[in-house]
Amino acid sequence: MRTEEEMFHIIIHAAETDDRVLAAYMKGSRANPNVPRDIYQDFDIMYVVKETESFREDLSWMEPFGKVILKQEQDDDFGYGERFGLRSNYDQTYSWLVMFEDGNRIDIGVETEEAMRKGNNRNKLFVPLLDKTGCLPELPAPTDEEFHVKKPGERRFRGCCNEFYWSLCDVVKGILRDELPFAMSTYYSGPHQMLEIMLGWYVGGRTDYAVSCGKLNKYFRRYLPEKIYLLYLQTFPDSSYEHFRQAIKAACRLFRETAVSVAEDLGGTYPEEYERGFQQYVEIMKFMKRDEVQDCWENS
Repeated sequence: MRTEEEMFHIIIHAAETDDRVLAAYMKGSRANPNVPRDIYQDFDIMYVVKETESFREDLSWMEPFGKVILKQEQDDDFGYGERFGLRSNYDQTYSWLVMFEDGNRIDIGVETEEAMRKGNNRNKLFVPLLDKTGCLPELPAPTDEEFHVKKPGERRFRGCCNEFYWSLCDVVKGILRDELPFAMSTYYSGPHQMLEIMLGWYVGGRTDYAVSCGKLNKYFRRYLPEKIYLLYLQTFPDSSYEHFRQAIKAACRLFRETAVSVAEDLGGTYPEEYERGFQQYVEIMKFMKRDEVQDCWENS
């Protein structure tokens, strides 16, 4: 695998020798002073260019980066452009995610100077690499403060609690019907997502809301107490209904424990009524007349 130094040399040299490129800067994890460095990090690069059309029509300018083994671009169906609503304004900005045969990956984009000045493609994780025309802004040292956990208000806190228990009822319903795809998808998109939001607030309360939990909360292990983190691991089920039920119990226990702590930090109270409502629903389901339904929940 090419080293970081070798990759930066290629990236900057390609920009230096291309008359269409006005400047280059780096963003993402390699620009973040709080992220541990390792060989798996992408190179998030943006070229400021005179126009984007020629870059989109002929990709030969990427050849110096190496042999491509996999690529996704902004206009691909089901790709990142579709997920994040970026399939427009290609004359202003366009980007590619590119994997090379040595395992290095570059997420590279091109944007016009006008688009760069609007700042839609950058944040406070900004490191200038090259500026041929003096067009790049002078910004403070890079910081990830924009991604720090945000302290919630009472309304948002209660909404998270409500959604956790409400959507968990749908998960139970899916299990009772033996509809595993529905139950599992609902679990991760509903209650488990609310659990992770609550865990983020829990981390925030312990750190004065001065840290980021990382993309998809990948730094939970760094910031959560070991006991909490180990319980969190138990909230991930497999296809066994019995294991799924145990994961739900762990999620409920963990949610309550951390939500009580967050409520105290906010000067509020934990909404016990939401939890009681969910428990009542489970009891109602357990005593339905269909014995096979009860067995599915209790004895899988």
